Amino acid sequence: MTRFHGLALTLLLLCGSLACQVPTAKSDPIPKGGVQVAPAITIKATLTLPLNKPSIVVKKGQRELLLFADGQLVRTYRVGLGLSPVGNKVRAGDRRTPEGSFYIFTKNPQSAFYLSLGVSYPNAEHAERGLRDGLITKAQYTRIINALNRKVTPLQNTALGGTIYIHGRGAGSDWTWGCVALDDVSMKELYDAVEIRTPLTIEP
Repeated sequence: MTRFHGLALTLLLLCGSLACQVPTAKSDPIPKGGVQVAPAITIKATLTLPLNKPSIVVKKGQRELLLFADGQLVRTYRVGLGLSPVGNKVRAGDRRTPEGSFYIFTKNPQSAFYLSLGVSYPNAEHAERGLRDGLITKAQYTRIINALNRKVTPLQNTALGGTIYIHGRGAGSDWTWGCVALDDVSMKELYDAVEIRTPLTIEP
């Protein structure tokens, strides 16, 4: 056998052993190694904590909660809203999720709804409307504004309502009395990622 024939035979054997295959169609590609595999599953990278300047935006119409770090979007979560999801919250019992600018005033690790983050409702706009419409007194209005200025818990037990939280136990429907609900896995990640006084905006 000549050197040329020996080299040709070696290449033929190598080609067969390494499965040198060519895809039969663009829609059915063969990955490296010649083995057909199922499509890859996208897995979220673990958030690096603590986040730098975290902030939250809830888009009610899209049923989404967006988590930002230093102005950059790092997570999008599905959410459920109040039983009356359209429109801004006006008073206690209207089952609406409030709209406007808020902050997280507390973190509750023993919530009845897994974990929860307190939303600083009523904000100044809600308090001003409530005072104008006779839902709260001037003294109640002053207490709300003073609490907001100090970024602590605003008055919760007026005719405007209160105890609005971001919490767990499911995002598959609008089922709360005005809160924002996530599934428990997402809630755990969000709870760990934010701190008290994290800014929050809730949009229609």
